[in-house]
Amino acid sequence: MVAGGGGARRSQRADAARRRRLLLRGLPALALVALAVVALGTLLAGGGSAAAERRLAERWAQLWARGDYAGMYALLDPGSRARVTPDALAAAYREAALTATIRTLDAGPAHDRERGAIPVEVTVRTRVFGTSRRTLALPVRGSGEAARVVWGEQLVFPGLRRGEPLTRTTALPPRAALLARDGTVLAEGPARASQAPDVSAEIAGRLAPAPPEQQAALRALGYPSGALVGASGLERAFEHELAGRPGGTLMAGARVLARSRPRPGRTVRTTIDPDLERAAAAALAGRYGGIAALVPRTGEVLALAGVAFSALQPPGSTFKVVTLTGVLEAHLANARTRFPIADSATLAGVRLENANGEFCGGTLVDAFAHSCNSVFAPLGARLGARRLVAVAERYGFDEPPPIVGAATSTIPPAELIGDALGIGSSAIGQGRVQATALQMTAVAATIAMRGRRPVPTLRLGARPRLVRVTRPAVARAVARMMRAVVAYGTGTAAAIDGVAVAGKTGTAELRSTVPPKPDDEPAQQPPPEDDGPDTDAWFVGYPPAERPRIAVGALLVEAGAGGAVAAPAARGVLIAGLQRPGSR
Repeated sequence: MVAGGGGARRSQRADAARRRRLLLRGLPALALVALAVVALGTLLAGGGSAAAERRLAERWAQLWARGDYAGMYALLDPGSRARVTPDALAAAYREAALTATIRTLDAGPAHDRERGAIPVEVTVRTRVFGTSRRTLALPVRGSGEAARVVWGEQLVFPGLRRGEPLTRTTALPPRAALLARDGTVLAEGPARASQAPDVSAEIAGRLAPAPPEQQAALRALGYPSGALVGASGLERAFEHELAGRPGGTLMAGARVLARSRPRPGRTVRTTIDPDLERAAAAALAGRYGGIAALVPRTGEVLALAGVAFSALQPPGSTFKVVTLTGVLEAHLANARTRFPIADSATLAGVRLENANGEFCGGTLVDAFAHSCNSVFAPLGARLGARRLVAVAERYGFDEPPPIVGAATSTIPPAELIGDALGIGSSAIGQGRVQATALQMTAVAATIAMRGRRPVPTLRLGARPRLVRVTRPAVARAVARMMRAVVAYGTGTAAAIDGVAVAGKTGTAELRSTVPPKPDDEPAQQPPPEDDGPDTDAWFVGYPPAERPRIAVGALLVEAGAGGAVAAPAARGVLIAGLQRPGSR
């Protein structure tokens, strides 16, 4: 029994010793595990800090790409904010964008912080100097979520170093040629020489230093300071195609960042018909005004003489084409509706008289043919400002013209036209309605195209664009009344033997054209400003009425009555248009 008990105790002591040896052997492994856990925590903490800093850099580049300079400013450290204002920071970036001709900027990924700066990839696409893919070193202060950008001028463009200004030198290529529709050279070479100097004098335009309001835009395109650009006419309308693309060198201090060669412009073949341009200039006969001619089915502009697309004047009764469209659409009257024979109408207590105080009325056709203000002013008031403005805008009023340099024809917003008198005055093309000869030519061409407005173009071969203005039935009704104008109304001076012409005259009052009555007080009749006519003369029309081939608009400023002055001037251009080869 004693021997057996001693053996058991020896066995227990051996097991305990074995467990102590195993425990001692395992302590280093447990220590390593603990150390690994601590190291992993430290690593994770550091990785989170680096990720926050990368997000800061990427956010900065994204805001830059959007031009959100206020957002960029919010990411600056306090020291940077003390040195630069929000406006100064925005100005620095805008100036760099103009200098480098930046078109777009894309933000790429950021990398871990190196020597106090976070590298972020930036791709800059420019108009002149190509595409630049560079790494921007974004200086920061602080760490992790508390990191902020330390701003300096070198951050306005990737690749700049501290103290280096961003500059450029650029030059334009030789200017390309301008051609008429038949290939006649209208302007070419440094001297802009022409094979048809008389035509070029009317429409080609001139070169001049850019006006102040265009300088920033041209600088952004890479134009050198003081460059000559198209200042008027076709030279202005096709400036960017004729000028080509500038080339030059982009510099960071004395270092070259990028180079490019100028790219020549393209020869432009225009829609201008030399014979029609000569006919339009002859019709003006040196008088101040404008004459436009275009092809109704394509919108191709055949001639622009004088101030045909640049001068705004009240369109007078040519605007009654617009008013008549609205009246017919609203079913306020039809061709058989009769109106009193009168010399005036009273709106809001004020008399609106017919031209020269004439009496007219009868059917709507007769009232339109004889241009009765006494009929159309009240009709306009019944139509209302909202509907009148809506119709005018469909005809192209208040719409930026498709031709560079053309003035925008306007009608006031409905809420600003005023009472019945204001609406009635607008309906007869007075009040504050303003139009160019080109715009009113397009109005006539819309009727010629059965209610589809051709968008004018000066580029030969451009795809025609026609905008629906009114229903074909309404346009046909207006066309019949326009034929009556030339057949027996105010526009007989535009009649052409053997050809049906549709047209509308306009006599836009610039001052009162009503002669004083014997019992009028002198104070009610102010003396005229000069001895010339007090009215603009207008005519718009197209022949043949059944299958129109040309539409013409004529404006002669302070020249008299539309039927007596503008209609015969337009007639000569209409005839020349019908005789034009290929017009059939």
